[in-house]
Amino acid sequence: MLYLENTTEFNSISMKKITVIGGGNMGFTYAESIFNSNLETQIHVLEKSIERIQEISALNTISIGSDFSVLKEADVIFLAVKPQISPTVFEEINHFLNKDQLVVSIMAGTTIETIQKGLGLEKVVRAMPNLPAQVKLGMTTYVGSEEVSTEELELVASILETTGKAVLVKTEDDIDKSTGVSGSGPGFVFYMMNAMVNAAENLGFSPEQSKILVSQTFGGAVKLYQDNDISLTEWMNRVSSKGGTTIAGLNHLADTNVGPEIQKCIEVAVARAFELGGKKL
Repeated sequence: MLYLENTTEFNSISMKKITVIGGGNMGFTYAESIFNSNLETQIHVLEKSIERIQEISALNTISIGSDFSVLKEADVIFLAVKPQISPTVFEEINHFLNKDQLVVSIMAGTTIETIQKGLGLEKVVRAMPNLPAQVKLGMTTYVGSEEVSTEELELVASILETTGKAVLVKTEDDIDKSTGVSGSGPGFVFYMMNAMVNAAENLGFSPEQSKILVSQTFGGAVKLYQDNDISLTEWMNRVSSKGGTTIAGLNHLADTNVGPEIQKCIEVAVARAFELGGKKL
């Protein structure tokens, strides 16, 4: 089976063979991002769906197939399958694995211990990406088992950062907490954007105009916050003037308790993440 390679040296990390199990949206996002990065890698995708194999093969870039024996040569195994089918996947692949391999999982709610027991491997990193990874603006948190070395964590960081930013957290609980903030966060942002688009359309702007007004407003505000060491409270002060339009709107948000309710929204999402992992917050 042919592997297509990127061969540019990256931070002195030697050539690594990476196999992504799962050719769905997130699995392919990582495979494509790794392939197009400066990482010195051989990337292969394992996928069962014939239609998906044909779809990705037609791109004539990333190697894809359904032969699990390629796992024998992998340095890094990237698990990008639905959590509910993980026991079946573990059973299918564990006899192709060896103790030196590093596993990176983006399966929501599936603990490091569960993966270790299911695969019989010790070196496991659990990661939580979000949807903007598809446009290389993702936010991923990750944590490794005790057996994962500092060098291996650096390798994982370089892989995850092909899709945006990556932050190493201290515990798996922090992974579940970040799920409510950055993992589910895009959904909450889309909710607020949708409300603003609807308001714009109600004011008479066309759908196309409303999309531009709202998306550029969000993008510009985020850029200002990212590029300056200024608190969000100060930014709100800077955009407001006494008796003006912005302060009128902000006062309404405060009066209707929107801020605390957004915080509650995140707390509910975090609690659900813990519940899916069989834990309580």
